[in-house]
Amino acid sequence: MITIRRMTRAEAQRITEIDRSEHITTLYQMNQGELVSRSVDFNDQGWNAGDGEHSFGRIIEHAEHMLDAQGTMLGAFDGSRLAAVAVFRPRLTETLGELALLHASCAYRRQGLATRLLCEAERLAMESGATELYVSATPTGSAIGFYTRHGFRPTPEPHPELLALEPEDIHMTKSL
Repeated sequence: MITIRRMTRAEAQRITEIDRSEHITTLYQMNQGELVSRSVDFNDQGWNAGDGEHSFGRIIEHAEHMLDAQGTMLGAFDGSRLAAVAVFRPRLTETLGELALLHASCAYRRQGLATRLLCEAERLAMESGATELYVSATPTGSAIGFYTRHGFRPTPEPHPELLALEPEDIHMTKSL
């Protein structure tokens, strides 16, 4: 049975339990305000050890930074194993909350865990007074498909700091 609960800052290290590997067949990019797809065929091995850009160290550091900014980390647990994780920051701007992280382990995808975590993040966003939720989405077909199915749309005005940090991502918002 899967349970959803808030996680503590001390549990951020548990993000290493997430297997983010994926076979990617579609990538997206923004071109003159339009979302454009292209076919690809590669295996993304997920986060790696160390502290490089795509490492567990960097992801954990990012989660801890969000928690220090009054964010909330949510975990979906299969028994004691972390199956999916989300991090929500209530105030990117006065009315804009941020879904700073959302990943389900490979073996737990397409079981509704990411949707359950997203719904909880949306509830927290509305409680904090946000009228929109922002996500800087990995430009894969699976991520963009997930977010568009849940009402997110590319934003014509990406948050400047987040765009500078993740220029390849698709920056999206959803009205709450």
